[in-house]
Amino acid sequence: MKTVRSLIAAAALGFGSLAPVAALADLADILSRGTINIAVPESFPPFGALGMEGEHEGYDVDVAKLIAAELGVEVNIVPVSSNQRIPFLETDRVDLVISSMGANPERAKSIWFSAAYAPFYSGAFASDELDIAAVSDLSGLKIGVTGGSLEDLELTRTAPEDAEIIRFGDNAATLSAYQSGQVDVLVTGNTVAAELAANNPNLSVEVKFIMRDSPCFIGVKKGNFDLLQWVNVFIMHKTLGGELNELSEKWFGQPLPPLPTL
Repeated sequence: MKTVRSLIAAAALGFGSLAPVAALADLADILSRGTINIAVPESFPPFGALGMEGEHEGYDVDVAKLIAAELGVEVNIVPVSSNQRIPFLETDRVDLVISSMGANPERAKSIWFSAAYAPFYSGAFASDELDIAAVSDLSGLKIGVTGGSLEDLELTRTAPEDAEIIRFGDNAATLSAYQSGQVDVLVTGNTVAAELAANNPNLSVEVKFIMRDSPCFIGVKKGNFDLLQWVNVFIMHKTLGGELNELSEKWFGQPLPPLPTL
């Protein structure tokens, strides 16, 4: 018996092509137990936060529920902070991380990433009456931005010389300036603009162009190849079918932009 076990162990180590077979059981296990555990943001609206009814809600939460529905299983929502996302995945406390997570080479040492499923970017926002499509179109306009932010640094570097950049001490002051008409254009993150639009339904807040793009990816435990492949097909299917666009309109107030694949 010991010899047989040794041969099996050696085969598992020696043939990398067998790795997906082990991963296949992971998805099968999710289907077998009838539940999937998915990490979502603990307090990061509009991606995820505790709603008025005491349940988590947001873009990431809706994507998690959509995944469970497509699999035909129940979803167990697990709220996490940013520093819990990878450890929870590595220790099998969750099956997937859908928590506004960007992909980078350092994180990719620990986990696998799906294709992008959600937009996260800094951009220029203005009324639908303004014809703006690029940073050069900011010429002669008043632009509001939070001083010292990444958006401020990028705007300072690229804005036309005759654009009037007005810097404010914090996001609240920047948003207030746009609401009151002190500035023509708001430069901020898409989640900040989405919250502004949601809280002021009569205010026109249209994305004009993206300044810095950092989309979100779904985290999958290393080795779970079958689950990763399924998630990528899910993202493609829901992008082509329009479901992700509907969620983007619902939570960000903007159409889903083109997103990268891996």
